[in-house]
Amino acid sequence: MSLGDDHGYGGEPGGGSGQTRTRLPGSGDPDVYGGARRPARSGSRSLITVLGVVVLLIAAIAFANRGGDGGDDDASGGAKEPAAQPTAPSGVRPVKGNTGGIPTGYAQDEQGAQSAAANYAVALGSADMFDETRRVEIVNTVYAPDVAAARRGDLDSVYSSKEFLTGIGLKPDGTAPAGMTFITRFNPVGAKVESFTPNRASVSVWYSALFGLAGEGSQNPVTESWYTNTFDLRWVDGDWKVADFTQKEGPVPVGRDQAASGAREMADAVQQFGGFTYAR
Repeated sequence: MSLGDDHGYGGEPGGGSGQTRTRLPGSGDPDVYGGARRPARSGSRSLITVLGVVVLLIAAIAFANRGGDGGDDDASGGAKEPAAQPTAPSGVRPVKGNTGGIPTGYAQDEQGAQSAAANYAVALGSADMFDETRRVEIVNTVYAPDVAAARRGDLDSVYSSKEFLTGIGLKPDGTAPAGMTFITRFNPVGAKVESFTPNRASVSVWYSALFGLAGEGSQNPVTESWYTNTFDLRWVDGDWKVADFTQKEGPVPVGRDQAASGAREMADAVQQFGGFTYAR
């Protein structure tokens, strides 16, 4: 996704270091894994593939629930690769409250830093960023105070750009045309700590992003993209705040053979299904 090819999401539009550049979904996405697109499949082949996936999934669930009575799984005795940390309850309250609808008041530990990064990614990727009043509230809540002051002008120039807004199908004031629903939502699927000290943390958040206009005749239909943002967080006045972030594409999964939903169904889904508060 892209805020335009030349604009930074949280950095300088049209140039600069690009350290806080966020791209909103747009055209020109490469094929899956850089390879050729998959050929159309026959109905029978699709059915066989689905059945095969179901069988493998059932087998995987059974294997995962066997318990520990099967002896040492690592017959070679070699060290196992580190696994992702499960999002199991730790007894630490992940967040104490909220500011303008954004969760705030995180624990000063690794889990708190991950929760902050995930929730801040959601806020920075929301449709509220296209509303001037809400954008100011989000920036002041998410960023460290000294960083927020520097970012506000840059972000205002991006989100108030008529060229950018009309390019993604919005009206010059940032609202959706009549009969259209503007959708932009980041959906974190995982987070990990890259480095941590009590006053500084680097946290990567892997997420899918929905972006586009839902409605009959939309020239920018809602699409899905995958990105990883790495947030540089600072402990400021008793909470984690964003000092900077970088973004890269992927990891991107292979798409399933599912028919795209109609414009009305997509718009209804986004309006009816609320977002989550993310906790580690």
